[in-house]
Amino acid sequence: MTTTIDDADGGNSALIDAIDQLGRRIAGARDAISRVIFGQDLVIEETLITLLSGGHLLLIGVPGLGKTRLVETLGTVFGLEERRVQFTPDLMPADILGSEVLEESDVGRRSFRFIKGPVFCQLLMADEINRASPRTQSALLQAMQEHRVSVVGHYHGLPTPFHVLATQNPLEQEGTYPLLEAQLDRFFMQVDVGYPELDAERRILVATTGPSDAKPERVMDARDLLDAQQLVRHVPVGEGVAEAILTLVREGRPETSSIEDVRRHVSWGPGPRASQALMRAVRARAVIGGRLSPSIDDVLALAHPVLRHRMALNFSARAEGVVIGTIIDALGERIA
Repeated sequence: MTTTIDDADGGNSALIDAIDQLGRRIAGARDAISRVIFGQDLVIEETLITLLSGGHLLLIGVPGLGKTRLVETLGTVFGLEERRVQFTPDLMPADILGSEVLEESDVGRRSFRFIKGPVFCQLLMADEINRASPRTQSALLQAMQEHRVSVVGHYHGLPTPFHVLATQNPLEQEGTYPLLEAQLDRFFMQVDVGYPELDAERRILVATTGPSDAKPERVMDARDLLDAQQLVRHVPVGEGVAEAILTLVREGRPETSSIEDVRRHVSWGPGPRASQALMRAVRARAVIGGRLSPSIDDVLALAHPVLRHRMALNFSARAEGVVIGTIIDALGERIA
């Protein structure tokens, strides 16, 4: 019998039934999304893992790959209140968070009233987030981490659940600003969206240019998603999987790594938040896969999206053409 951690009631039949039922509901949500988004099965899976884990997602890809439509579809399928902000160089923090305005009553009494910005929603789409200045990008930091914002010294809580799904164009395109390291670490995953395969692109061509487009259907609501996120935290994790997560993350730090390529090429490695993200992510992936407990294969499958934005290469590595994916593959070999 595998020793488990973090959940003493892992063998409880009620928990098993609840996990099994959640797996079927998520499968239904996945099918609903796939009827609208073609050829991006891995992107859909990693997005669902992020939502089940209660995290924020960074989608990176060139324009026209369906990133915006994916976010809109998620809002419909999960019944979430959705807002969209188009990030531009002249966007200000108040345009996202909101601001206080001075009002005068009929009797001449003046007072300030807070007008909420678009961040006060359950699913915020930050479209082309790297088009905005670092000052505006950092306005999301507190909201993403604390689920509240501070305006003129007053705190305002955000709705629950609250997720930021940001899209980003590749940094080599003109008019973009690299995200701050602290901002990147707030994203649960970085999902790279690539071009679809031939068959998928053929389906896109036929399905989106006819007399009507497929419409997503609602499968869950906000309360269901909150319950699902709580349930995922109860999925038992074996000690071997936990040790694999710790090994993977700690070996990615040049100060303590035993891997030569890491010591030579990595400027800074993943922190404890990466370990936390992997632990939550492998649980969610197990549920989506219809399993009651995650395995080391889940850790390997999620290493790239969880770690790629939490590590940075030094100048010599970039000069030699080293890519972060190669470093993460080397980390995976230590636990495979």
